[in-house]
Parts: sequence; C-alpha cells; structure tokens
Amino acid sequence: MHTVHEEVPTAADEEPRTGSLRELIDDKLYMPFPFRSHPQESEAEAGVTAWLRRWGLTDDPAVADMIDRTRPAQLASYNSPAVDGEILQIVANQIAYQFVFDDTAEDVGRHPGHLLPMLCESVAVLRDGQQPTTHLGAALADLHRQVRERCTAGQAARWAWNSCEYVHGLLYESVAQAHSVPVPLGLCTSIRALTAGIEPFYPLYEAAQPRELATESLQRPVMRRLRRLSVDAAVWTADLFSAVKEQRTGGMVNLALAHQRRHRCPLPVAVSLAVHQINGTIHEFERLYEGIRPTLTPEGLGYVEGMIGWIRGCYFWSRTVPRYAEASEPAMS
Repeated sequence: MHTVHEEVPTAADEEPRTGSLRELIDDKLYMPFPFRSHPQESEAEAGVTAWLRRWGLTDDPAVADMIDRTRPAQLASYNSPAVDGEILQIVANQIAYQFVFDDTAEDVGRHPGHLLPMLCESVAVLRDGQQPTTHLGAALADLHRQVRERCTAGQAARWAWNSCEYVHGLLYESVAQAHSVPVPLGLCTSIRALTAGIEPFYPLYEAAQPRELATESLQRPVMRRLRRLSVDAAVWTADLFSAVKEQRTGGMVNLALAHQRRHRCPLPVAVSLAVHQINGTIHEFERLYEGIRPTLTPEGLGYVEGMIGWIRGCYFWSRTVPRYAEASEPAMS
C-alpha cells in the first residue's frame, strides 16, 4: 500500500492520467490501516436480506437490485470486524436502511418540499417515538428498537441524536441540489459531514465495549476531533470512487466534484486534489490518536478502533463494490 506523497498537488501542476480512477486512487491514497473483515459476514448478509424483506423495503425490484450492488453486510464486515454478532447485525441493518433511505431521498429531493414528509416522519420516530406510517418509517422504528435493547439509555440517545442530524443533512443536500449555483467546497464538506451517516454508528461501538465509556472521555476535545476526522476520511474516500457515478447523475455534494468545480480541471486531477486532502486528514487522525492513546482505557481504545474501522472499511469496500464500478473504467475528464 502506498503512503503519503509529501508534495501538494495543484490543478496547474497535474496532468490528466491514463488508466482508471481506481488505479489513481490506489496509487496516491494513504491507507495505513490493513484490511480486516468479520468472520460472521455471511450470517449478517442473510440477516439483512430477511430484515429488509420483513419491512417491505425490497419489494421494489429496483431497490432489491440496489442492495445487491451496494453489499451492506460486506461494508459492515469491513468496518466492524471485531464486534460481536449482535452489533454486527445492527450495523449491517442500519447500513442497508440508510442506503434505501438515502437513495429515496435523492429521488424525491430535487424538490425539497416533496422530501419534507419523509424527513419529518423520521425525526418524529427518532425524537418523539411516534408511530410510523410508511415502510421506511416502520423499518427505522424497528432499528431504533434494536438499538435501545442493546445500548444503554445514553448510548441510544446519542444514536437517535446523530441519526436526526443525518436526516437533517439530507434536507441540506436537497437544497444544494435544487440550487442553480454550484456548491462551494466548504459547503460541500459541511453537508457531506452530515449526509455521511457515519456518526450514528459510533454509539454502537460504545455498546460493543465490555464496560461503558465515561461521558467525560467521550466529550474530550481530542475525542470529538477524532470523530470528525474519521467521518471525513471515510466518506471522502467513498466520494473518490463514486465521483463518476455522481458526475453522470448530476450529483453536487461530492468532494472530488467540488474540487473539479473549484479548479475547473479534469476529473483525475480533481481526484488527486481530494486524495491529498484525505491524506492530510488521516495523518492528523494518526497523530492525535498516538497522543491520546496512553491515556485511554481499554474501552476507549476499542471505541477509537471503531472509528478506524470506518476509514479502512470504506476504502476496501469502495474498491470492489458494484455500486462504484465506474471507477474501474478508463479515467474521464
């Protein structure tokens, strides 16, 4: 695996590359965390299939095909290789749910007013415990039940809060997509931090530890910074591989495409610029983790390992998942 490239790439210096974007990413991306997977991945996959069918989310053949192409249990296996089977299943179910929810929001979100009932139902389920009226709402309510049964009250509350933030992020994305002015890089990364949908999983990594983490440990400024860095590194890496797909469908909230708009450069150059940003983020994560590691309890170490799992998992999953197959095609401008 290649490590960091010290030079800072610029649009003026870079030349369009031959080959595929995947080859370019593999060559430039700094990924210090080796591949790992969960031994119960196949069981989680069967569980996801049954859970989606139970709540009617794969009754639509197009949704069932999307799930086949996104492989949610594989992503759960890669980013949560050391959790117990129960947590793995919740993670896999939640990933699958968010893929369905996110794609549905994208379909109707070109007009924010059409998206509001869907988002408001989700917030009502998460915040107020209201009864759902749709298949998506019923699936979310059941997912919330699974979390409450496995997590402490504090962990479940953090899960629900972070999940509401994800829901709100989809509204911001809808506004950005509907606006005629391209989204600047800074706004893109702000919206992406919410629509990543990764932070709702972190309370599950609290629950995976043998003892509960102290609140003061979770709220340390360095721990909050580690969470931010891990989410950004994970979702931005997925953005590299999804750039061609998003470009073809008119997507606006994607790190590589934001660099392309900012610098008016070919897509391979934009991907190189985004990779450099990700490399810096991972390096900062490593530096902060090394500094805090001696002060962490075993539970704290396990919690941070959950963050690392998403950085590593998104990379290895994105490289081969059919959802991002376009990244293996010859690079385009």
